[in-house]
Amino acid sequence: MSSVNLTSLGANQLKNTTSGEMVEIGSLWQEQTVVLFFLRRFGCQVCRWMSAEVSKLEKDLKANGVALIGIGPEEMGVKEFMDGGFFKGDIYIDEKKQCYKDLGFKRYNAVNVIPAAMGKKVREIASKASAEGIHGNFNGDLLQSGGMLIVAKGGEKVLLHFVQKSPADNISLEDITKGLGISASVQAGEKPQVKQEAFVRLILRCYIYYTIVQFING
Repeated sequence: MSSVNLTSLGANQLKNTTSGEMVEIGSLWQEQTVVLFFLRRFGCQVCRWMSAEVSKLEKDLKANGVALIGIGPEEMGVKEFMDGGFFKGDIYIDEKKQCYKDLGFKRYNAVNVIPAAMGKKVREIASKASAEGIHGNFNGDLLQSGGMLIVAKGGEKVLLHFVQKSPADNISLEDITKGLGISASVQAGEKPQVKQEAFVRLILRCYIYYTIVQFING
């Protein structure tokens, strides 16, 4: 049973990236069941791949009266993300990261983010993303993790509460449809093996960039 307090969570404010309007997150599930996908970062290559994956369900979700909604922890990178067409649902910003806190989405620090980002699963997804022409950058908050929340229409109950344990931890499309009690005709993308050396160099560049930004910002 989920420990999410939908009444408390529902009062948190989100910014609509299209209109700029501030809305309560609870308003998103008043009239329909919603799949809320919380991204780590809009510029994250792995997040972009995950966004493209979950977007495969958009037609089936819509056919079953379910809305697909993406939520990011900051506005940086959202225009590039939207222009890239990585996600097929509406997108909102949790400027105070309050939903992220309330849902237990982990924040890394400069020490533990490197081993977390060097994991095998991260390397596999990054390789798959590159093979599909999905690239990323190091702009924005590198320390936030994300997850997913599925809420039944009217806030009746939480159907799924998924918290990332690593930067590449993602819930399967099958588990999403199972939580909703619907079927889908799409197939998840496979994640190939990759060589570690190239990815280690990538992560080291990420760490150096983060260290410089932290130094500049005091």
